[in-house]
Amino acid sequence: MENLDRRPISEIEQYQESELQKLLLYLSDHSPFYRELFLKNNIDPAKITLAGLSSIPPTSKDNLQAHNMDFLCVEKNKIAEYCSTSGTLGAPVTIALTSNDLERLAYNEYCSFLQAGCTSEDIFQLMLTMDKQFMAGIAYYAGIQKLGASAIRIGSGNMPLQIDSILNNKPTVLIAVPSFILKLIEYAKENNIDLNKTSIKKIICIGEAIRNADFSPNELALRIQNNWNVKMYSTYASTEKQTAFTECESGNGAHAHADLLIFEILDENNQPLPAGEYGELTVTTLGVEGMPLLRYKTGDICTYYNSPCTCGRHSLRISPIIGRKQQLIKFKGTTLYPSTIYNTLSGIEEIKNYFVEVSLNEINTDDLHLYISVKDEKADTQQKITEMIRSSLRVLPKISFISNDNILSLQQNVSNRKLNKFYDKRKTEKL
Repeated sequence: MENLDRRPISEIEQYQESELQKLLLYLSDHSPFYRELFLKNNIDPAKITLAGLSSIPPTSKDNLQAHNMDFLCVEKNKIAEYCSTSGTLGAPVTIALTSNDLERLAYNEYCSFLQAGCTSEDIFQLMLTMDKQFMAGIAYYAGIQKLGASAIRIGSGNMPLQIDSILNNKPTVLIAVPSFILKLIEYAKENNIDLNKTSIKKIICIGEAIRNADFSPNELALRIQNNWNVKMYSTYASTEKQTAFTECESGNGAHAHADLLIFEILDENNQPLPAGEYGELTVTTLGVEGMPLLRYKTGDICTYYNSPCTCGRHSLRISPIIGRKQQLIKFKGTTLYPSTIYNTLSGIEEIKNYFVEVSLNEINTDDLHLYISVKDEKADTQQKITEMIRSSLRVLPKISFISNDNILSLQQNVSNRKLNKFYDKRKTEKL
């Protein structure tokens, strides 16, 4: 592993060419899944170059779900950690990591923290799940240790403990889901705590978007920034690829770690698109020992930028994710991604919490149902929220106003590891 961020593009490509060749030969020798894929498609791994990568059929989440352990390239006694996806888009997938993969994971987050301007002087408070096979928890913790900084493992929830730790331990960086930060702000207000007078300087945001397509803060980010003068950094990652994209201080897209990942943006025919065009993010992992991936389609839609960043790095950057391909909703003639709906609901001050459900109706078209809890029970609150949703989305879904406890129950039923705001019933209804 070698940080290539500030190297010339030619050097980055030369390094990736060499690492890709190592990966292809490694997969041919050790991966049952990719060995069969090469044979079935008459592919000679030794003859594939970086420019010819698109000649290899891509891999999908369906492949991982159907042939999970066929992706394993090592004996089971070499596995140091078993992680798992959350299962929000189908059956959970197990990702097995060797001790070398764990070191790679730590290096990945170490590089990400450097991009976000963090140093060994920082104290990080981790406001995320640290158990239940959640890779992000161990990745961030290991990255903090590699940086030489301090960690406070609070985990998710438990607002009084979060605030007590901020006041007593004086962390400088939070790692958290942005919507949880809104709840932190609300709790602080209720208890007369001025967060602007605390030690927090930065928030590394995970799991939710904080940028619009033009990099401006979205409604969720604006609500945080309007209450708290704190620097926010966007990240994008998934368990399968064991690598994160992270914003630098310029905020002009999330940088890829060129020594850990090759990525493409693919069109509907699985062909690479040029910079500036939107398609499906597809990744090839470099340096992974346990379960490497070759041209893995993430299902996430974005574009990329190949111009040098103002921070001085030459690594490619991706735009904010505009949505997941599988989660596209076509409702009453309007095309929506869940992220669009989240942005609308997060921008409405009167909403305490929400849950989005999409299903098929009797004529096999999409139905959209929003479950919403409100902060107060004023007579006109529900009508005001309804009109704001209609104005923003240009369509009006079915809306049910229910208690926050019921919202939490709906969110917990989607996954036992984290609260999920979206449930897509369409896939099960088609079976």
